[in-house]
Amino acid sequence: MKVYTKTGDKGETSLFGGKRVKKYDLRINAYGTSDEVNSWIGLIRDQDINADYKAILNIIQDRIFTLGSHLAADPSKPKLKIPELLPSDIELLEQEMDKMDAKLPAMTKFTLPGGHTTVSYCHLARTVCRRCERLVIELADTETINPLIIQYLNRLSDYLFVLGRKLAQDLDANEVFWEPKM
Repeated sequence: MKVYTKTGDKGETSLFGGKRVKKYDLRINAYGTSDEVNSWIGLIRDQDINADYKAILNIIQDRIFTLGSHLAADPSKPKLKIPELLPSDIELLEQEMDKMDAKLPAMTKFTLPGGHTTVSYCHLARTVCRRCERLVIELADTETINPLIIQYLNRLSDYLFVLGRKLAQDLDANEVFWEPKM
């Protein structure tokens, strides 16, 4: 199978199931942004971090591919075979956040992104995840979207924020807090 097909040379692409749409279609934007999130998470996973975090990030990348498959599927073909996103996927993120949170000091101020390159990667992944979530919510206004996708993206952005805080602690990086000038 060749990587290039030339079928997109006129600004259209195919959804899973065959339907042709413009490359700027909201559905394409949503799953393209999920791919961006996945790429940032891959970059975090490639850092010198705890192997347990890497294992969870690997699971997350699989789940993002799953939700991206749903977003890439032609909604007029509901019988397409696609792996499922499950409530347990969201529960895993919550459990991992709770474990990390138990080891972190309470937050009393907003945290500014930065302090260490790896922490910054977490914040970049988080902000792209939030953009993806907004696009999926917009898509859900006009098409049926599995609500677990929105819930997963919402929880994932929270997870990435907590992971950034925990990695700042693990890497002995300074957490920089927003001090508003009043």
